[in-house]
Amino acid sequence: MIGPRVEKETMMPLIAEEKKGEVTMARNQIRDWRQASRKGNTLRYKVAVCAGLFIVTLVIFWQTGEHQFINFDDPLYVTNNPRVKEGLTGDNIVWAFTTTAASNWHPLTWLSHMTDVEFFGVNPRGHHLMNVFIHTASTLLLFLLLARITLAPWQSLFVAALFALHPLHVESVAWVAERKDVLSSFFWLLTLLFYAGYVRHRKVKFYLLALASFVIGLMAKPMLVTLPVIMLLLDYWPLNRFMREPEHGGTTADGTLFLLVREKLPFFLFSALSSLVTLFAQQKGEALKSLDVTPFGLRVGNAVIAYVKYLAKTIWPQNLAILYPFPLSVPLWQAFGSCLALVFISGVTIRYRRRYPYLLVGWFWFLVTLVPVIGLIQVGGQSMADRYTYIPLTGLFIMGSWLILDLLRGWSQRRIILAVLAIGIISALAATTWLQLGYWKDNISLYRHALQVTTGNYPILNNYGTALADQGNVDEATRQYEEALRVWPKSALAHVNLGVVLANQGKFMEAIRHYDEALRLIPDYALAHGNLGRALVSQGKIDEAIVHYKEALRIDPSLADIHLNLGILLLKTGQHETAFEHYRTYLRLEPSSTKGPINMGAELAQEGKIAEAMGCFNQALAIDPDSVEAHFNLGVILARQNRTGEAIQHFSHVLKLRPDLQGARRWMEILRQRR
Repeated sequence: MIGPRVEKETMMPLIAEEKKGEVTMARNQIRDWRQASRKGNTLRYKVAVCAGLFIVTLVIFWQTGEHQFINFDDPLYVTNNPRVKEGLTGDNIVWAFTTTAASNWHPLTWLSHMTDVEFFGVNPRGHHLMNVFIHTASTLLLFLLLARITLAPWQSLFVAALFALHPLHVESVAWVAERKDVLSSFFWLLTLLFYAGYVRHRKVKFYLLALASFVIGLMAKPMLVTLPVIMLLLDYWPLNRFMREPEHGGTTADGTLFLLVREKLPFFLFSALSSLVTLFAQQKGEALKSLDVTPFGLRVGNAVIAYVKYLAKTIWPQNLAILYPFPLSVPLWQAFGSCLALVFISGVTIRYRRRYPYLLVGWFWFLVTLVPVIGLIQVGGQSMADRYTYIPLTGLFIMGSWLILDLLRGWSQRRIILAVLAIGIISALAATTWLQLGYWKDNISLYRHALQVTTGNYPILNNYGTALADQGNVDEATRQYEEALRVWPKSALAHVNLGVVLANQGKFMEAIRHYDEALRLIPDYALAHGNLGRALVSQGKIDEAIVHYKEALRIDPSLADIHLNLGILLLKTGQHETAFEHYRTYLRLEPSSTKGPINMGAELAQEGKIAEAMGCFNQALAIDPDSVEAHFNLGVILARQNRTGEAIQHFSHVLKLRPDLQGARRWMEILRQRR
């Protein structure tokens, strides 16, 4: 029987070797590729592999469907984001393409979260499982890509399985706010698949599809800016376009670096534009750390150490945490040793690039794709992050998968050894990933684990304290905030959080001291100004509170609650027109919340402006027809106006929703006696 025919254009010519041994190796590699094409690159095989990868990945990650949102970035991207919670509307789509919220320009990510809300509401299950499905789809794309361009289906399967199940990828999949990670990576792989089609068929449509996919991916996360370089690496191996024979005589068809770079100029152009937009967004959002805060020498030292730590965690994934705090200093010997290790590995891959070209490609895939997030341009307070490895690790997986096969070449029991190794590695990683996923089930589990495996982690101490406070464990929350300040006395956030706890206990003077200290550390800290305003209101210092509310809004005009609080204070001081301007701004920022209309209505009722108060309560009912507070307040107003029948209707609706509400029962008794 004749096996599947290998397309001539698909067979990628090897670099001419001068040594006889290298020529023999090249012939062996061609033979292996032919065998792989006949035995493993059939449609039936690919379908079976994709089905297996799909099932295994879903089984391992399905537990995330029971996980909760966490209070680290999930509120920013979903739970406290009024635009996202409204879903897909015309205004919100425009906002997605024009905002630099979260210190980034990633409209596709915002649209993705809005789409989730359309289907699942703010139920975390749907949001989590959507991440899982995108991750699974990327796994299948990675297998199909590698199987197509290398004609090595078994190595491609192993790389895809490592990608699907490596514990370092848990953060990207289990964290709803990291939708941008899995989404952009999907388009990264789709771009390369289209590019492989272009290289094989030389049709413009594949080139344009690749470019379109790349641009879309950049709109999910700018991490894709290094993709044109990776395309050049793949040109070297396995596409071998640097050494392709001339098609019509004369010079090579596309065998020079210049021609290959020129071919990708549109990709480089969009990478440059995306980088500029990202820097603008991060500067606007004040996410970039200045050299005064993190000196460049410290950044370089941390970067080279981080590269080696990523390598170590790839081989032995332990002590994984949601955040690794940026160090105050790095030991010189660690930085120097890490630098030597990176130079040595780079030198080895370059030295043996002809015999083992996949080592060069895989290694520089890893190095290059980490550049945007390695910390030379410092964003945030982390020294490294598991999510940053989502794309880069593929390079290391390629190195290991192909090298093992070459090292065992000639062994009599090679297939058995490879099968045992592969099953053992994948099983161990799957078990570790399953355990790591368990830490992501809620705030408490996630932060407690992070504090167990890291030291000096004051950002996580802050978040852990907030999670404890939300559960009512105020004393333990206070201890976590105090520990955060012990570790890093300059943590303005810890001062604000501690101030909130104290204010909730009625200790306003102590709270104000912490807010003042936060503002001393960061004068333009909107959160501190807003909370200080609330504390001053509790002490009756209305004029001072108004000053701080206005300052908070000057810094961040999108703070809806501050607009509402300021509007209420301005009502108290007789500035009705300005008060309603802030109230209307609140409604624009929080169109689906009844909090504003109810609070404003209550204040207007106290001011004796009954008609305006009733208008606010009716606004609340337009948003939520089952708002207990709105029905109750309208019932009280109508009862006092002797509009007994209408009042009874509202109180009846309240008791239907809340049968245990004694206030409504008392009013019903009074109204029945009137009749």
